[in-house]
Amino acid sequence: MNWPSIGRFHLTTLRVCAIAALLLDIFLTVTGRLPLVLTLAVLVVWGGVALIRLALRRTQLIWRLQNRLIVTYLFMGISPIVLILGLFFVLGWLLTAQFAGYLLGSAVDRRETAIETPARLLARSLPEDRIAVAQQLTATGIGNFEALVVGGQEPFRYPADAKIEMPSGKWDDYTGVAYRDGNYYLMSLAHSGESRALILVPLDVRAQTNLVPGLGTIRMPLVSSATTAGTTAPQGFMFPGSDGRFITFSQEVAGVPPPAWNVLDVEVYCVAPLSIADWNIPNSGVNLGIFGGTRLSAVLNVIYSSKVESSELSLNIAFVLTGLLGCALILSIYIGVSMTRTLTGTFSNLYDGTTLIGKGEFTHRIPVMGRDQLADLGHSFNKMAGQLEQFVTVTREKERLQSEVAIASEVQTRLFPHKPPVLRTVQMLGVCHAARSVSGDYYDYFMAADGELAIGLGDVAGKGISAALLMASIQSIMRTQLSDSGGAIAPASSVARLNRLLYASTSPEKYATFFFGLYNEDTRRLTYTNAGHLPPLLVRGENYEFLEVTGSVVGAFPILRYEEESVAIGPGDLLIAYTDGITEPENSYGEDFGADRLAEVVMRNRELKPEEIVEKILEAVRQWDTSEEQADDMTVLIVKGI
Repeated sequence: MNWPSIGRFHLTTLRVCAIAALLLDIFLTVTGRLPLVLTLAVLVVWGGVALIRLALRRTQLIWRLQNRLIVTYLFMGISPIVLILGLFFVLGWLLTAQFAGYLLGSAVDRRETAIETPARLLARSLPEDRIAVAQQLTATGIGNFEALVVGGQEPFRYPADAKIEMPSGKWDDYTGVAYRDGNYYLMSLAHSGESRALILVPLDVRAQTNLVPGLGTIRMPLVSSATTAGTTAPQGFMFPGSDGRFITFSQEVAGVPPPAWNVLDVEVYCVAPLSIADWNIPNSGVNLGIFGGTRLSAVLNVIYSSKVESSELSLNIAFVLTGLLGCALILSIYIGVSMTRTLTGTFSNLYDGTTLIGKGEFTHRIPVMGRDQLADLGHSFNKMAGQLEQFVTVTREKERLQSEVAIASEVQTRLFPHKPPVLRTVQMLGVCHAARSVSGDYYDYFMAADGELAIGLGDVAGKGISAALLMASIQSIMRTQLSDSGGAIAPASSVARLNRLLYASTSPEKYATFFFGLYNEDTRRLTYTNAGHLPPLLVRGENYEFLEVTGSVVGAFPILRYEEESVAIGPGDLLIAYTDGITEPENSYGEDFGADRLAEVVMRNRELKPEEIVEKILEAVRQWDTSEEQADDMTVLIVKGI
């Protein structure tokens, strides 16, 4: 994607606006008009963007190793401190909110418990004892309450001029906050037989402020009036079972925000659990919450029972520890920068040295001082410079050898027959897959001087170029014999002559297994000699057999006798000669593929063309083999009667 270019004027304008926005954000935070946590988030984003842009710019600032290490030390020193301070700030914020919510909830629970027991006593007590119960409640400090007991006799009211009435509907026992005509009450309703006792304590702004004096602001939930058809429902939560009533939050705030001791003493918001019921709806109590605003200093004041000196001392100790942590940070940065300057001298010498080595000046050495790891690095560089020229020489020699191997592979490919001769009674095909660049396997088919078809398959001991050269010698010897022969050709005598020539011209450890045969089209018979090679497979209809071995390997002993055998190849018959690269691959259990599995594959596919049979054989061997690389050359020669 091609992004549109931004002009210098527009880029400068964006930078000015971003800096102005950041300064405005910091100003609003200092003056208390914006939460500090929002400013910290802005600073983190701002700093991250600036660092990314700085890393992307390839300038001298971070190109030099010294400056890069200094920046690294800054990150290593500042990042943990910032993360720790951020963690302390978040944990302090969460703990402050949780503790403030606990204080509010506990205050409400205590007042609810204080009126619940008297309500139960009023419902159970005799009429003459109810005055004493009400006076006892007054003695607990719950003032400005009204009590009503109905059922059985005349209603009991306390005080006598109280205008309290029982809520409509069938209420169960309930103790909690009740909402009635825009006002809040602590309500406790108790039943005992036919008697019902009700205690109401107004929960006005003053009472809300006195729940936890000095904690901060309090905002209560607000229940809207029922909506009528065709009107828009107010914003808020649906009140359970209220037939169209919603819950919002009162705009009237009780209490005053506690003063901040410093810029870090941010305002924290908390929620205390609260049960609230609609006065006009029986059993409509639902768990909501009181929303409060406080500060860490206010919570500490409450914990220390308004002893400002103790709470302020605790907070000041935290600030002092933070300052000491900052001083340790500055000291660590200074030490890191000082050590960086002593380290980068060696790297500068290494840079100059690598530049000269890159230009081919292998005699250059860098100065080395000291006995530390950097000095060892300098010695290693000088040693590397001395060995580099030798390495270059070895590399060039290796490339030359690889080039020669590639040429040898190309030459060997040309030695294999490109296509078989066309005969009226048989079809044939040979395939060789080398394990390396060149192969030690040999196969060939051509018309001999007497008009017979000569076929051969061999496996030279060893791999690589030496095996490939011996394979080329075998091909040359056999083709020379069969092309220049003036009389009848016998496979046994040809193989015996090959054995003598190989023994005379190769080292004692060089030898090969060899299968050689001559096929006469008129008689449809194949006369062959098997010199220590794997027995070829002969398939006739539904049966198969393995041809016999008639002699030992060629090239290992000076004088050997070889026997001949003859088999007929009728229409549909198959002769498959192969090397040990087909039968010796192992599966995960260490089992060889073997000649019997080869026979099974051939029997299943004997009706196919020779090239298709070869593909089936190679596919079966590869599926059987579990090694990552091909271990040996795989060669197959097929003769099929037609």
